[in-house]
Amino acid sequence: MNSEEIFALSDRCVMQTYRRYPLALVRGRGMTVWDADGREYLDFLAGIAVCSLGHCHPLVSHAIAEQAKTLMHVSNLYYIEPQAKLAALLTEKSFADRVFFCNSGAEANEAAIKLARRYAREIQKIEMPEIITMEKSFHGRTMATLSATGQEKIQTGYQPLLAGFRYVPFGDSSAVARAVNENTCAVMVEPIQGEGGVNVPASGYLQELRRICDDHNLLLILDEVQCGMGRTGRLFAYQHEGIEPDVMTLAKALGAGFPIGAMLASQKAADVFGPSSHASTFGGNPLACSAALAVLQALDTDDVLGNCKKMGNCLRGRLARLKESKKSISEIRGLGLMVGVELTVPVADVIDRCRERGVLVGPAGEKTLRLTPPLVVTETDIDRLVEVLEEVLP
Repeated sequence: MNSEEIFALSDRCVMQTYRRYPLALVRGRGMTVWDADGREYLDFLAGIAVCSLGHCHPLVSHAIAEQAKTLMHVSNLYYIEPQAKLAALLTEKSFADRVFFCNSGAEANEAAIKLARRYAREIQKIEMPEIITMEKSFHGRTMATLSATGQEKIQTGYQPLLAGFRYVPFGDSSAVARAVNENTCAVMVEPIQGEGGVNVPASGYLQELRRICDDHNLLLILDEVQCGMGRTGRLFAYQHEGIEPDVMTLAKALGAGFPIGAMLASQKAADVFGPSSHASTFGGNPLACSAALAVLQALDTDDVLGNCKKMGNCLRGRLARLKESKKSISEIRGLGLMVGVELTVPVADVIDRCRERGVLVGPAGEKTLRLTPPLVVTETDIDRLVEVLEEVLP
C-alpha cells in the first residue's frame, strides 16, 4: 500500500482519537525511518522516547524473534523464566526489591496508585487516602491515572474524576509540605515532566520530597515512564539526586518498542500486594521480558549511557548557540537526551516544516518542541537537526 491508501483505510476504520501527521512509516533502522512511498526521515522523536536504542536494534530484534519461536504466552499462573530474570536484573540495578509487570506506563502507574491506597489502609491506617501529584504532570489515560494527572485538558470530558488526588506546583517542595494532611499517603512525581513541557526541577527537589515523605511516613512514587531507562544519562533519573524512592514506574524504553510496563517497589511497600490483590493477563509474558532483557544488555555493552551524556551535552550546546540567532527560541530545558525547546511561535508549524525536510520532532505543549532521539544518536545527526531548525525557525 502507498501512503494515500494507508491514510484512507485508517481514516475509515480506526477510531479517531489521534491527530495524525500525514505520514505512514513502514520501516526503520537505527536513527532512520522510511514511509510507504520510500522517503527517508531522521527520527528525533523515537516513538516518544520509546525506541531508545534506535529502530530494530539487532539484539532486541533477535531476542524477540527467538522467543517468538519458543514461547510467547503462558499466563502468570505459572513461573516464567524471562520474567524472573528481568525482575532480578531490575532489582539489582535499582533500589527495588520486587517488580510487578504489566503492558504500559498507564498500567504501571495504575498499579502504583493501587499499591499506595492499599498501603494506606493496611499500614498507615488511613480510610480515605490521598496522593499528592503535580500540576502539569502526566501519568496516563486510565481513569485513575488521568485523575492523578495535573492537566485539565487531559481530564476534560471524563468527570467525575476519581477522588483522592491533590495537585501542587511542580518543583515546589514547600507546596508539597503544606499539602500534607492526615489523609496523605504518598507523593507521586515525574523526576522530569515530559508531556507537561520537559520541565526540569532545581537540584535538590527530589531530596526534599524524600525528606517530606520520611518525616510523614509517606510513600515516594517516581513516574520514570519517560525519563527512565537511560534517557537522562543515568539508568534511572532518581540516581542523579542520590535518593531512593519507595515505588517507581517504567515503560516506554524498557522494551525499546515492544509493549511492557513495570512497577518496582521496596519490600515494605510490596508486602501489601499479596495473591489476587492485582494482576495482568499479559504482564511479564516471555516475549516482552525477553525484549527488555535485550534492552538492558545493550545498555550495558554499547556504552549507550555514555553516548547519551555526550550527545545530550552536544545537542543542548548546539541549540544554545542557535538560540543566539533565533528570537523564536526562548528557553532550552532538559537533561541527557530529553530536551524541550520553548518557542515564541506555535510548535505545530515547526514540526510540519521539519517533517517536510526529512526530520521528525514532536510537541510537549503548544509552544514546546520535544526532542527525544534514540540514545545512539550521533553528532552528524545532531548537525542535521540543527541545520533544519535553522532553516525553519523564524
